[in-house]
Amino acid sequence: MASNHKSSAARPVSRGGVGLTGRPPSGIRPLSGNIRVATAMPPGTARPGSRGGPTGTGGVLSSQIKVADRPVTQQGLTGMKTGMKGPQRQILDKSYYLGLLRSKISELTTEVSKLQKEIEMYNQENSVYLSYEKRAETLAVEIKEFQGQLADYNMLVDKLNTNTEMEEVMNDYNMLKAQNDRETQSMDVIFTERQAKEKQMRSVEEEIEQEKQAADDIIKNMSLENQVKYLEMKATNEKLLQELDTLQQQLDSQNMKKESMEAEIAHSQVKQEAVLLHEKLYELESHRDQMIAEDKSIGSPMEEREKLLKQVKDDNQEIASMERQLTDIKEKINQFNEEIRQLDMDLEEHQDSTNYGWKIIEKNTESFKKQV
Repeated sequence: MASNHKSSAARPVSRGGVGLTGRPPSGIRPLSGNIRVATAMPPGTARPGSRGGPTGTGGVLSSQIKVADRPVTQQGLTGMKTGMKGPQRQILDKSYYLGLLRSKISELTTEVSKLQKEIEMYNQENSVYLSYEKRAETLAVEIKEFQGQLADYNMLVDKLNTNTEMEEVMNDYNMLKAQNDRETQSMDVIFTERQAKEKQMRSVEEEIEQEKQAADDIIKNMSLENQVKYLEMKATNEKLLQELDTLQQQLDSQNMKKESMEAEIAHSQVKQEAVLLHEKLYELESHRDQMIAEDKSIGSPMEEREKLLKQVKDDNQEIASMERQLTDIKEKINQFNEEIRQLDMDLEEHQDSTNYGWKIIEKNTESFKKQV
């Protein structure tokens, strides 16, 4: 492109002003259609249509101008738009784009510097704001203290204006002082309890951390298979906890819905009767289902007869075994009674061996009780 667009100064020019290539130089090029033509008139002549001159049809100003050709806006009439004045750049070469790029770069640099200055200004304002905020907090505390003092002084002025006795003022002072002392003691107690609770919480947190560390150590010492199982069970536990939370939320919503419905039922007689009828219907349906199940469980008459006979045989066998056991127990009781009677007789015969006899009796009585 640089070889095809050389400047006109390098081309040879003839004496008549026309170049050897047939293209006139830029200084003597013909005027373009956008350049306005001069409308000056010779001296001694007047404007067409005026008192001093004829109303001829010649000249530029005598041309017919239509009002409709002029654009109309909301603010009134405006002039006709004309082309740009002066010759335009015909060739957009490399130097043109470099100049355009340099101008854009300078604009961007200016904008970046402007934004940097704004950022610095905002940072300064932010730091100043933080310092002002801290100062405002301290001033707020001072204002609160001064407000308390002002309230005390106002109360003192009120007492003086109302001619209150000094003794009454001292009584109020003593009462407020006692109240303040009680509140101070209660605050001290609360503060000590808070410290104890915080200490307890820290100890519990330390224990939790120790337990977590121990659990991690146990997991690390596990085999690979057990670690996989542990991770699966942990994921399952988390999933179940999420499901539990979801179900708990659903339960809470259902409880709220139940309470709202109960409130609605309490204010409506018709709904109360409907609830009673539903409960009665549920009871009847349950009784019906129970009767149907009993009917299905009952077999044919032969099966029922065999079932009853089997039950009678089992009951008879159980009764016979119980009678045999009862007979054995009666025989043992008679045997022990005979032994006791014999011991009584031996006791009467041997008065000297009373203690020994009583021991035998106690021993036999204990053995008899255990057997019975």
